[in-house]
Amino acid sequence: MKKIMELLEGLKYEVVTGDINSEVDKVIYDTRKVEDNSLFICIKGANFDSHDKIDEIIEKGAGCIVVSKDVEAPDYKGTIIKVDDTRLALSIISANYFGNPASRIKTIGVTGTKGKTTTTYLVKSMLENAGLKVGLIGTIEIITATKRIHSVNTTPESYVLQEYLAQMADEGLDAVVMEVSSQALMLNRVGGFTFDIGVFTNLESDHIGPNEHSSFEEYRDCKKLLFKRCKTGIFNVDDGNAEYMMNGATCQCIKYGIEKDGDYKASDIKYFREDKSLDASFKLNGEVSGDFTIDMPGKFSVYNALTAIAIAHEFGVSNENIQKALMSVKVKGRVERVDVKPGATFLIDYAHNAMALSSLLETLRIYNPERLICLFGCGGNRSKERRYEMGEVSGQMADLSIVTSDNPRFEEPEEIIEDILSTLVHTGGKFVKITDRKEAIKYAIEIAEAGDIVVLAGKGHEDYQEIKGVKYPMDERVVIHDLLEEMNING
Repeated sequence: MKKIMELLEGLKYEVVTGDINSEVDKVIYDTRKVEDNSLFICIKGANFDSHDKIDEIIEKGAGCIVVSKDVEAPDYKGTIIKVDDTRLALSIISANYFGNPASRIKTIGVTGTKGKTTTTYLVKSMLENAGLKVGLIGTIEIITATKRIHSVNTTPESYVLQEYLAQMADEGLDAVVMEVSSQALMLNRVGGFTFDIGVFTNLESDHIGPNEHSSFEEYRDCKKLLFKRCKTGIFNVDDGNAEYMMNGATCQCIKYGIEKDGDYKASDIKYFREDKSLDASFKLNGEVSGDFTIDMPGKFSVYNALTAIAIAHEFGVSNENIQKALMSVKVKGRVERVDVKPGATFLIDYAHNAMALSSLLETLRIYNPERLICLFGCGGNRSKERRYEMGEVSGQMADLSIVTSDNPRFEEPEEIIEDILSTLVHTGGKFVKITDRKEAIKYAIEIAEAGDIVVLAGKGHEDYQEIKGVKYPMDERVVIHDLLEEMNING
């Protein structure tokens, strides 16, 4: 049991009624889970406001209710606390409930439009090479000392996040590296503690629309919040928004880049292909000096490496352990190489919009493939603009586009494909249409020749295909494995 007063520590509040010296058993924010003598926090969401269920919350026995609106509860015998923002209250109360675990573990938060996922895995590997025990929270999964848990959100709700931090601290982990989304910053999921290190990778227009951000400016300002909530900030100074991010930051600022001078600067970048691998090498000067190679393709991989190196240096990781991680880390669905056919390079990547696909194909062109083959589709019940744009990008940049189904959701796959082709055909690019994604992958395997680079874009780390509201198992790695057995091809 916890005293209400202790749970409210660090929060500005007004006692509407009741006694903050009384004790509660649990902290809850879901009306379906209210328990007797729990502290319940009312949250206003996009489609539901639990302030409207105050009678039900009282009836289920909540001993304390935290609100941000005036509520009618004349006969309620418990405690009502009023705050300005119940989402912030949830993060602070959750941190207090779990004993402020961030004070017992080093926290690293990575924000930006691209590169967050790969960077977190690189950092985890570098720190572990140096003997540290490291957890991870991100788009793909949560990794504790004992578990790997499938992620629902890039950054979990604040209560869940604090629960994971507490578990990691209790397990004796030294650090946790996490992706911090703009939504998490906007909704105060990472309130209630200060990051030891905050990182800005880059910023491009994304996540603008209903139930996300109303404008690029709002999206950018939410990202910027991280740098008033960390002790040390690490910034990609080549990004046009870096100065804006650093302006007004309350943290120590460390800079890295390729084009501009910073504390870490990469130069003499070379791209090379060995067998099926696509690598990048570079010289590093500044806080860390030396020659490094990353077993991932392109300039964006050099940026990811720089980001991770700057973080690792804060922990005193040696060049040897940094290099070991750069050559060994494989991130599911992020330019992930899969052995399929001798001489041909097959990659699985999460590129699911025009911006990401263009960046990916441009990067792969550097490696002078015999043919660049792009297999992709588009998700249903999403903006049609994405389909038109992706069709145009693949038609212009790939030697062959294999247009197929992605997650059609409640739309017909054929209709989505026709939208893609409506722009692709005008590029003059070669294409084939194969609606069934497994059949499309089979075709790609059949036609691939030595020197080709084949990218399966859009699904990435996903292990399902969503059709008519049902998620059917479909992991492209498993599909490829099964097809190779059927086709009797040795990868």
